[in-house]
Amino acid sequence: MDWLADQGATVDQRIDLLANRLVLIAPRGSDIAPFTPGDGTSIATRLGAGERLSVGNTDHVPAGIYAKQALESLGEWPALQARLASGDNVRAAMALVERGEAPLGIVYQTDAEASDGVRQIGVFPDASHTPITYPMAVVTPSPSAATETLRQWLAGDAARRIFIRYGFTPLTGD
Repeated sequence: MDWLADQGATVDQRIDLLANRLVLIAPRGSDIAPFTPGDGTSIATRLGAGERLSVGNTDHVPAGIYAKQALESLGEWPALQARLASGDNVRAAMALVERGEAPLGIVYQTDAEASDGVRQIGVFPDASHTPITYPMAVVTPSPSAATETLRQWLAGDAARRIFIRYGFTPLTGD
């Protein structure tokens, strides 16, 4: 959305529609005990010798960028930077954990909830990274009636219930 505005597109009625969380995951059958990242328990100590933490690429994948921010904020980046298994996207990072090729990974809560192959070990503190939000806006000079109907539906109760079912946090609603 910011990119569109920077390119000169008309961006009206912009709102943050949804939020997501960053979570630490393990394979479904893992015996790693749950903990909250940043509570004094180091992620690095939960990895065995030679094991890696699966994340989206921290240079260009949004989930990886958030993961790097969180790890830096919590003081874990120096210990984990060389131990990352970087995926081309968040689903690739999750697949390494689902297959047991990495004992831990960092993904969006919505992706973790959609997988039968992983379980959430912990949720990263919201303050440890830039908020994960999904904006909505009208990008035409004068929106059509259909555009306005869709915008209202996405911000309404019916869509809210669907978003919640899939793990999103609605930031607006009727």
